[in-house]
Amino acid sequence: MRPVIPLSAIRIFEAAARRRSFKAAAEELGLSTSAISHAIRKLEEGLGIALFARTGQGVDLTPSGETLLDHAGRAFEVLDQGLDLVTSRGSQLLRLHCAPSFAAQWLTPRLARFLREYPGIEVRLAAGMDYARFTNDDFDADIVYGPPRGEGVVRMPLGEEILTPLCDPARAATIASAADLVGQTLIQSDNKQWRWPHWFEANSLAAPATAGLRFDRSFLALVAAADGLGIALESTRLAERELASGRLVAPLAGQATDLRYVGHHLVFPAASCRRAPLRVFARWLAGELGIPLDPALA
Repeated sequence: MRPVIPLSAIRIFEAAARRRSFKAAAEELGLSTSAISHAIRKLEEGLGIALFARTGQGVDLTPSGETLLDHAGRAFEVLDQGLDLVTSRGSQLLRLHCAPSFAAQWLTPRLARFLREYPGIEVRLAAGMDYARFTNDDFDADIVYGPPRGEGVVRMPLGEEILTPLCDPARAATIASAADLVGQTLIQSDNKQWRWPHWFEANSLAAPATAGLRFDRSFLALVAAADGLGIALESTRLAERELASGRLVAPLAGQATDLRYVGHHLVFPAASCRRAPLRVFARWLAGELGIPLDPALA
């Protein structure tokens, strides 16, 4: 007769097997690593089989462990969907926090396509510079600008961005080299990690003492540049629509050194990995950006 296995033991096994780490499972479930190890040992003893192969580098699944993970993962996904269905939260609600410029310039223009592809999902989007804390269960995930913070969260980099000078076509006609930017009205986004001094340094030029205009949001800098007020040093990802329409151009594309960096991350609590709307959104986001999906969501 098969022994009675507590659901909590299967939950611990599923987390440890999915993360391939007892320590990561402990952080996800709010337990100690020793408690995870003890629970796994008891589960293996109760089943009479080895689920993990302990190695010097960590743990790997045995064939029996792989089989159990496949079934346990699907079972918990169904269980989570059922729990969502009977709560006011709703099974298809995605509560997303996002950095303002990414929300305005990149995400919002694509939401219509996302909702057409996944009509059963409702998106509640809030934008702000403060990071979501996830302590009061207000949000499922956050798209942050800058280095992600917080313990017990999964951080999925959203790919490399290119920072290059952008301006309206009339001004672009006067710019033939990096040196032509000296004396121009430069638009500065105060909250950016990389600014005009970094760009001039990368192009072996002395940066002007001050920028001509300053804004606290990238989307405001892009609007100002498109309206002919100056040259903005901004992400081509955030300026996709303006570049496609011709309102903005990159006058030094291929002629000067651009700045490249990973500016945005999708951040969410490790315990939220099994929520269906978040998994769907993360897969869609990775596809739109052409980046790998975080293994925690695979």
